[in-house]
Amino acid sequence: MKYDFETLLDRHGHDAIAVDAVGDPRWEGFAPTAPKEGFDCIPMWVADMNFPVPRSIQEAMIRRIEHPAFGYFSPSDEYYASIISWHGRRKGVTDLTRHEIGYENGVLGGLISALNAFISPGDKVLLHSPTYMGFTNSIENAGFRIVHSPLVQDEAGVWRMDYEDMERKIRKEQIRAAVFCSPHNPCGRVWTRDEVAEAMAVYERGGVMVISDEIWSDLLLDGRSYTPSQSVSDWAKTHVIALYAPSKTFNLAGLIGSYHVIYDKAVRDRVENVSSKCHYNSMNVLSQYALIGAYSREGEDWLEQLLPVLSENARLGAACVKDRLDGVTAFHPEGTYMMFLDCGAWLKAHGITQPELLKLGWDYGIGWQDGALFKAPECIRLNLASPTHRIREAFGRMDQYVFGR
Repeated sequence: MKYDFETLLDRHGHDAIAVDAVGDPRWEGFAPTAPKEGFDCIPMWVADMNFPVPRSIQEAMIRRIEHPAFGYFSPSDEYYASIISWHGRRKGVTDLTRHEIGYENGVLGGLISALNAFISPGDKVLLHSPTYMGFTNSIENAGFRIVHSPLVQDEAGVWRMDYEDMERKIRKEQIRAAVFCSPHNPCGRVWTRDEVAEAMAVYERGGVMVISDEIWSDLLLDGRSYTPSQSVSDWAKTHVIALYAPSKTFNLAGLIGSYHVIYDKAVRDRVENVSSKCHYNSMNVLSQYALIGAYSREGEDWLEQLLPVLSENARLGAACVKDRLDGVTAFHPEGTYMMFLDCGAWLKAHGITQPELLKLGWDYGIGWQDGALFKAPECIRLNLASPTHRIREAFGRMDQYVFGR
């Protein structure tokens, strides 16, 4: 089946914060303000996609809805088989069984359950920065303290982990839990196998339990390869709690439904014991069928057609930044559908503050997101998961009305 990723999907009035919250005073300070007259908003701030899902997802849900009862249930054999098959086909994992898979309402909920299973409120957690704002909010709200190990950019602008800094802070701050993000949000790095292995070796030497958010692992640009963190060593297999979901890959965040992969039974029992205590970490029957439809062969075909579109959008954005936006730099993302603009030099050259820059973009319908939320106060995060003509228009507006002024 041929899918259309160029027709603009109208999401207004269909439960989409990305468009319905723009200019809404209830979201003041977080959502973009309404653009000037004559400009519509190009939604590049919420991390979901402006594309329709594959038909296989809707069909799987519709078939279930046709049966008029929705009582208590347990995840089906087909649910587990879909995950196992997907990890085999897309991630090269050949030893996964249903026993290692456990449901989570969301990756962030699974993260907090895992932290509570191994450390206590007040303890410190190591994260890389820039840092996904969901990590910051959930970890701090749960009473843990964050220690950042900043990612650094090499001479080519590629984001790298600073292993010496990680090791030093683990030792100095007596850290016993770390959050890893692979591929990385918001920087867009797809870590190589060697990079993942070195990070896991650092954690192993420090005696650190690792919670790895791998929700972006299907969204690999320009044919890049992803390495499951649990696959790089025997230690990693038993000390990494990996969190996944079809939500980013297939635009299913509103349906709720993630899962963990934990190979070590003792670790798994501890995490599941904590996650069960809230009494609401349970699957919605329709999210089960959405995953089955997503991880089908048709869902895979849709993904194979999507990835070149996202890759082209990333190339377009990176070229525009390099060739036309003086004073702005951006790493060409290798994965996810996010791009991170560093506007520090431009802000300094023009004597403009970050809030003023953000508002200037919003005035012209560029719905972008403040990097301060990600511990990078002179950066802006952009969502590239829209039809290519809309991404081209967004960067054209940046050039004409914002950075080219």
